[in-house]
Amino acid sequence: MQGKGLITLVAVILGLICLNELLPTWYASKIEKQATELAGNNPEKYQREIARLSKDTLNLGFTELYYSKSKEKEMKLGLDLKGGINVLLEINQRDLVNNLTNYSTNPVLIEALDRTDQMQKNSTNTYIKDFFTQFDLVNKEKNANLKLADPEIFGNTNLSEIKFNTPDDQVKRIIENRIELSTGTAYEVIRTRIDKMGVTQPNVQRVPRTGRISVEMPGVKDIDRVKKMLQTSAKLQFWEVQQVQEVLPYFEQLSAVVAAKGDSLGVAKNTNFTNLLQLNTLKSNGVANVKLSDTAAVNKILNSKIAKDLRPQNIKYTQFMWGYKPEVNDANNLVLYAVRGNISQKAPVDGAVESARINYDDLGRIVVDMQMDSKGSKDWKTLTGKNINKPVAVTLDNVVYTAPNVVNEIPNGRTQISGSFSQEEAQDLVNVLGAGKLPAGAKIVQAEVVGPSLGAESVDAGMYSFIIAFVIIILYMLFYYGGAGIYAIIAITFNLFYLMGIMDSVDATLTLPGIAGIVLSMAMSIDANVIVYERTKEELFAGKNIREAYNEGFNFSLSAIIDGNITSLLTAVVLYIFGTGPIQGFAVTLGIGIILSMFTCVLLTRVLIFSRLEKGKGLSVWTKLSKNIFRNTWIDFIGKRKYAYILSGIITLVCLISIATQGFKYGVDFKGGRSYVVRFADPVVANEAANSLEKQFINKEGQQNAVDVKTFGSSNQLKITTDYRVDEESLEADQDVESKLFAGLKPYLPADAQLSNFKDSGANNYGVVSSVKVGPTVADDIKSGGFIAMIVALAGIFLYILIRFKRWQFSTGAIASLVHDAIVILGVYSLLKNVMPFNMEINQDFIAAILTVLGYSINDTVIIFDRIREYLNEKKSLTLEGLFNDSISSTLGRTFNTAFMTFLVILAIFIFGGENLRGFMFALLIGVGFGTYSTWFIASAVSYDLLKKKGVEGAKKSLVTEKPEPTPEV
Repeated sequence: MQGKGLITLVAVILGLICLNELLPTWYASKIEKQATELAGNNPEKYQREIARLSKDTLNLGFTELYYSKSKEKEMKLGLDLKGGINVLLEINQRDLVNNLTNYSTNPVLIEALDRTDQMQKNSTNTYIKDFFTQFDLVNKEKNANLKLADPEIFGNTNLSEIKFNTPDDQVKRIIENRIELSTGTAYEVIRTRIDKMGVTQPNVQRVPRTGRISVEMPGVKDIDRVKKMLQTSAKLQFWEVQQVQEVLPYFEQLSAVVAAKGDSLGVAKNTNFTNLLQLNTLKSNGVANVKLSDTAAVNKILNSKIAKDLRPQNIKYTQFMWGYKPEVNDANNLVLYAVRGNISQKAPVDGAVESARINYDDLGRIVVDMQMDSKGSKDWKTLTGKNINKPVAVTLDNVVYTAPNVVNEIPNGRTQISGSFSQEEAQDLVNVLGAGKLPAGAKIVQAEVVGPSLGAESVDAGMYSFIIAFVIIILYMLFYYGGAGIYAIIAITFNLFYLMGIMDSVDATLTLPGIAGIVLSMAMSIDANVIVYERTKEELFAGKNIREAYNEGFNFSLSAIIDGNITSLLTAVVLYIFGTGPIQGFAVTLGIGIILSMFTCVLLTRVLIFSRLEKGKGLSVWTKLSKNIFRNTWIDFIGKRKYAYILSGIITLVCLISIATQGFKYGVDFKGGRSYVVRFADPVVANEAANSLEKQFINKEGQQNAVDVKTFGSSNQLKITTDYRVDEESLEADQDVESKLFAGLKPYLPADAQLSNFKDSGANNYGVVSSVKVGPTVADDIKSGGFIAMIVALAGIFLYILIRFKRWQFSTGAIASLVHDAIVILGVYSLLKNVMPFNMEINQDFIAAILTVLGYSINDTVIIFDRIREYLNEKKSLTLEGLFNDSISSTLGRTFNTAFMTFLVILAIFIFGGENLRGFMFALLIGVGFGTYSTWFIASAVSYDLLKKKGVEGAKKSLVTEKPEPTPEV
């Protein structure tokens, strides 16, 4: 055959490249396995064994392997396989705007920013786009006639490129570009911080035009430390401190208000504010010494509108800030400071740090020494000179680390931060300061945490499902296609090897959905061989010899294979563009698998088969049991279409009624909130746990927040979802939710259970094994992204079918069947949301499942349409109805075999792939079944009815296209 040498050369070169890419993963795993066998469960001994074994090298002639380099180059595992944390950081764009306006206090600007903050809670636009909209509205309402280039808005020294006459449209472009540049700066700072932590294989990516940064750190265990490190802006500032005498009259007045109107401030009506402040225990330059358990109540009071309106002139702009941590000799209290602010809330000293290092003071306590830059040094000299014998607060991200009295003016920018640091805390602070400050504050708007034990279980589940699926494919191909099946198995094996090697070479991350994508791509890639073999069987039954039959089998199948793979690839591309995290991993593996199948299952298989045939050897394409299956099978599909319309109409109506009346059960990524998977030593009844938790999750109005508790996988595991403090993305809010979760579940935990152990199940047999947090803004983005992905996928498929088959009737029939499939899957999830013993939530995974089904279903449809096009030239005497029936019936073997194998493979993942994949795979199971049905009875039937309106001969004439004769074998 033509091109045999080139195909063989490409296969060999590709194989060597993939082998070279995968060897480091194999070697690193080998060393770690040896270290585990020698060290057992002793982590310290394990590290010593790794250090010893890593000195060894393995020389393979063409390459030399050693552990440290292999570890750097090994295949990346996602956090769902390795444990760790994945977060979506959002840079505070209000801070960026304030900085770009040089902290202007223009009332139009302030009101526009306030409105934008409110609008963002339910908006899918970027912050800056909503700000421009609100600025125009406020400007018009107040008849201010301000231009964006006004000196009080963006026309200041911070933005030299903006002149007094710069048009608003140009200013908008400049501001958007500056914000994008600021996000780039934030990305570099975050990346540097992570590198300083020594995290292995972190994945840090910018999300373009959103002000967001995606960070994935597999293997990380100290989650709170990581969250704090990521959100710290390193905004080191120095402020004057107000003493208790200055604020005491205000506190006394506020105390009376709290006693009378406490419920309107978010606290109990009889709250004694003075007692909360514990003024008689003050030992520092603070204005209150508050119990840790009372800090939330004090925050609510001081931040309430009533309290702010009550402020006298001398503390109108005062900022109340908490100390970094409790003092050593007072572990249960936290100091509250009154920092002297101003109308712009710009600190007197806001200097960048040139260097920072750990040191020790005269008493041997850990401190952080630092050197300011030139501007900071100058401002620091002025501030200390003005405040000799007065306190000055050193703050980092609005938390007071220290507030000592100034003894002398400090002229050289050197200063010291103390705060009862541990060695680790001091090192983190040095790392953060050394990496530079973020251009604005950052908050975690989405987070996913997976414990190491769940990651290990996911690896096992993924491997089990992979092995079982592979065995199913091997057995079925050998049973149905005999000797030819062996070559299909060889092609799939190469396909898997190349797929893993390519993923490693492009630095893709392997996730649990990615493993599912690999397994599913195996089933879908075998479709190419099934199409070829079924066509070869037809040619053999027509009397062709074995070589002619295979030659025409490959030639006539190529068009159908290309069409089917391109439509499936379209959905993979849409999934990658609109998906996030694990869903992108699924899309990558599925997409690469589909592309590789064109090479391995068509070209490489052809080379192998014809190499055998050229030696005069035969190659069966059936077995005795399978030879006559579907042979001469003819079904009047078009004649039965009205019955199918009635059945589909009833099913669709039931689904639509359920969707309209019962709705769906949305996951946290579609509605916002926090979700936890908690494991217990013994079985727990979900309803009882829910009753206990509802008593904990009570909001500031005294109302219970929604808590959804379901058994997850096994009877000793619960999935708990709550919208408590859903609008708050701070670390403090996360910790509050976790502490309430622990308190509510404590009756079901061991007597000696501690919060720290509960938050990290680790070596315990109880605790949080995974968690997800999604802010409402991100949830809106995910929902809109999912809807757009569906529309884009359907539009792309419609256009491709239209271009490929040149008839809108085919495109309409194909889309009708896909919409039918989507409605059925949605309806089933609505009907069974409270019935099934596994997750039936509508979330990102579900959208991925629907898009995958669309790709699979259209693949089937394209095969039939391709056969209709072929039969137009070969069977001109047939009626239009006969043409459709013959085309569908002649492809029954291919459709059934592909559907049956795909169904079995998905069933294997559904049963053995772990609880996290069960809902996803259930949608695929429904989709494969109804997708096959809709291909026969919806796509083909609708296309037939639309074409029939032209009349039989008119329809057939309009379908005729020039089709080249198959290329003869050379």
